[in-house]
Amino acid sequence: MTFQVIKTEPQYARAKALVADLIARTDKKSLNDLEVWTALIEQYERGRFDLEQPSPIAAIRFRMEHGGVTAKQLEPILGSRARVSEILTGKRPLTLDMIRALHQHLKIPADALIAIEKPEAVSKPQLPSSAALAKLRALGVIKAKETFDHYLARAFGPVGAPALLRKTRTDRTNAKTDQAALMAWLAAVRLRADGVAVEKPKKPAKPAAVGRTIAKLSVHPDGPIRARTELAKLGIVLVILDHLPGTYLDGAALCRSDGTRVIALTLRHDRLDNFWFTLLHEVCHALTHLGDGTSLILDDLDLRSSDKMEAEADAFARNCLVPPDIWLAEKSPDWDSHDVARVAQASGVHPAIVAGRWQYEHGDYRKFAKALGRGLVRSQPWAGPVS
Repeated sequence: MTFQVIKTEPQYARAKALVADLIARTDKKSLNDLEVWTALIEQYERGRFDLEQPSPIAAIRFRMEHGGVTAKQLEPILGSRARVSEILTGKRPLTLDMIRALHQHLKIPADALIAIEKPEAVSKPQLPSSAALAKLRALGVIKAKETFDHYLARAFGPVGAPALLRKTRTDRTNAKTDQAALMAWLAAVRLRADGVAVEKPKKPAKPAAVGRTIAKLSVHPDGPIRARTELAKLGIVLVILDHLPGTYLDGAALCRSDGTRVIALTLRHDRLDNFWFTLLHEVCHALTHLGDGTSLILDDLDLRSSDKMEAEADAFARNCLVPPDIWLAEKSPDWDSHDVARVAQASGVHPAIVAGRWQYEHGDYRKFAKALGRGLVRSQPWAGPVS
């Protein structure tokens, strides 16, 4: 094998292909060749350009997030717990043995693991506003003398909240959002979700059937609590946590570190119609949209959206709450309270849901204003404070 300084893109591509082949071998000559080619590739990358491909840390974190790999499971591959932490925080570079082990056991592409690590990948997170920090302490999720960095590490481990935010998939995030406060809220959701036990479903859930089952729980005075229990049977955690100043959130769908799906609601609009629509919207995200590179979906439902994924979730929520055949047959701008009650009974849902749907579609928010079930969600016996 002839070694040469890499000067062109074709040479660079061939070198990476050689490394991908050599990394799976264990003979001494292949190991020596691997070391040389790795050095040549690093020299080319260092002097030529900043890689667009993921950094080694980002590549490892991606596999952890989407493969359900924990930091503890990395210990047999990388070494001690302290060494895993040092690598994932950028304090220790990967050795060739580590690269080979990660490639063989986690199937991470070799060229991603030998890339130059960018300094910003391990930068310290900014602090949220003092109002957001005060709210965190009032919620009891951050300890009295705990630093913000330690709080995030306790919630997310070495993977970190920034990695989760990079996998956000939605256009319903308010442009004014305080990103540090958002990370803080997500950390609080994760900490609460981690303490909730849910069942492991025996077979995949059928989203439409699940949606209708949950929608029909709205007729009960304790419907929101029953919905949480029903979701737990499906392996989904429901967390109720007030939004922090600067976050502008109605709900979110995400995954715990063990892959369990989580729905989080803020209840910032304390109305039954809003609760059930937001819940069903996030159920759709949890059942059909998480995965394939998306590990977090954030929703400010005051924002309109033409995004396909958001349109699907909106339609899912509407149709689960009031079946489209019923709505199309009954809808009219001339409804009175008896019409609302009749359509609600036919749909098997609370009248507040039908009243809210009528308001939204006709743009009249004064009519049926007293029928929306205001103040009936936060007052539910949720475990732990909502605000």
